[in-house]
Amino acid sequence: MRIGVDARNLVPEMSGLGRYVSEMVRHLAAGEHRIYLYLPEPPKVAIPDHPNVVVRFAKAHGGLARTIWAQTVLPMSVRRDEIDLFWGPAHRLPQLLDRRIARVVTIHDLAWRHAAATMRFRSRLADRYFMRPAVQLADRVIADSRATAEQLAAEYPGIGRKVRVVYPGLTPLDVGSTVRNALEAFNIDRPFVLFVGTLEPRKNLTNLLKAYALLDQALRNNLLLVVAGGQGWKLGSLKEQISALGVSSSVRLTGYVSDEQLASLYANAKFLAMPSFYEGFGFPIIEANSKGIPVLTSNRSAMPEVAGNAALLVNPANANEISNAMTRLATDTKLQANLASAGPINAARFQWDKSASALLEIFQEAIGKRK
Repeated sequence: MRIGVDARNLVPEMSGLGRYVSEMVRHLAAGEHRIYLYLPEPPKVAIPDHPNVVVRFAKAHGGLARTIWAQTVLPMSVRRDEIDLFWGPAHRLPQLLDRRIARVVTIHDLAWRHAAATMRFRSRLADRYFMRPAVQLADRVIADSRATAEQLAAEYPGIGRKVRVVYPGLTPLDVGSTVRNALEAFNIDRPFVLFVGTLEPRKNLTNLLKAYALLDQALRNNLLLVVAGGQGWKLGSLKEQISALGVSSSVRLTGYVSDEQLASLYANAKFLAMPSFYEGFGFPIIEANSKGIPVLTSNRSAMPEVAGNAALLVNPANANEISNAMTRLATDTKLQANLASAGPINAARFQWDKSASALLEIFQEAIGKRK
């Protein structure tokens, strides 16, 4: 099978979407299939290196240029390469694909509908405009979770029968030899709560900081809050918020971290705090699970489904509830032990080889439907 992939998510620094594309491609290429990656411009991350992977670069720099590329240059390149199936791994499909080519799109979330206030206006508008034709044109639609599949069926009546759920896998994060150096680099000198994610409104950092500030002073003195992630948008100055809450001395902002640094943080954290307002999946949940680190996450969208019985669930809109849960996870050794032991078992549900195998079955369905 000749599989074409819209690989634009491999252009920027590695993110959750970039990792999803990279891992799926790596596992798909392990078979006899030939994978064609189409990128609007050269990537900033390593492309999966495999004899079965062919890479096509364009020179479309910037958001507008990428949008034009996706609807013009991309479908022409796909036709020229005689692709059997085209996969849009992140909410988009070219509208002018050759009719003979089967097409599948993956939808990771419907944040534009269910958490619109937490998105940039341009991103919200783009998802709202491009998602509908993508799911309507697709022969099959893949959702990362049952929660997202249900939201898709409700938002786009009539597509329910072609929606399939394929969980992403877990990418092992190796600590390597720099554990102590990573902790020293971020001035982490005592036990800590870990937050992982892009610093944007959907991640609910404001309520997490408020909840942390509500902790008993004695507990907070011996429990740092480490915020690991690159700056997103519309949070203003996090340092000003932290200062206004009076917790500057016990909060660490790491900025963007490498995989090795992230592994070090997971390996040493007391627990993960991820009280997002909305997630289509939530990779940090299973990353922490795999390390036997207890997890605090939200009782909304896909998070309960992904966390299984390996997390303490909270209402993300209630800072007091988040704070009480943080206190429990910091002080209740039995709860810590139960969640820590449940974590690796839960994480084992998510394997990239199983994900890629399920994806291939769906690709075959789509090709059969197109014929």
